Amino acid sequence: MRKLFNYFLNGFLIVAPVGLTIYILFATIRWLDGLFRMDNVPPGIGLLTAIVLLTVVGFIAKSFMVRPFLIIAERVLHRTPLVSIIYSSLKDLFDAFVGDNQKFNCPVVMCVNPEAKIFKMGFVTQENMEPANRPDLVAVYCPHSYNFSGELFLVPKENVTFLELPSSEVMKFVVSGGVSRL
Repeated sequence: MRKLFNYFLNGFLIVAPVGLTIYILFATIRWLDGLFRMDNVPPGIGLLTAIVLLTVVGFIAKSFMVRPFLIIAERVLHRTPLVSIIYSSLKDLFDAFVGDNQKFNCPVVMCVNPEAKIFKMGFVTQENMEPANRPDLVAVYCPHSYNFSGELFLVPKENVTFLELPSSEVMKFVVSGGVSRL
């Protein structure tokens, strides 16, 4: 009976990640198809439409004639009460991952407790804390494992060791709880 249970667990560990990945992809494609009201077309046309639309918007946004209108629209969004909080938070979040000002591109190991030799991996998001009157500190963001949250620590620069590793690998390592390989 124990062997059967172990076979079941092994099968589950193989099928679950693959099955969930496929489910999430199909659910996203179905959602996009429904978003563009494409019920009577082959699956995936909504995804293709979204990719084309985003590419066209990106192309138009790079145009020197459209740029001033985008700047004005962004200023309006930043000055509108309540909307500014939502917009600026989302914009900063997206910029941190994919924008020109990516913030998670400097992985570090920081010493949290020197006596117990406890370390934590994270990403330097600000190297200058002068605005907080603490030029001796750096801002280190530490994502939580298996979660879309994290903590921000302000630590002395000497407690931070910069890593010569790809940021994506360090993020995967931290988010996986140290299970994936570096």
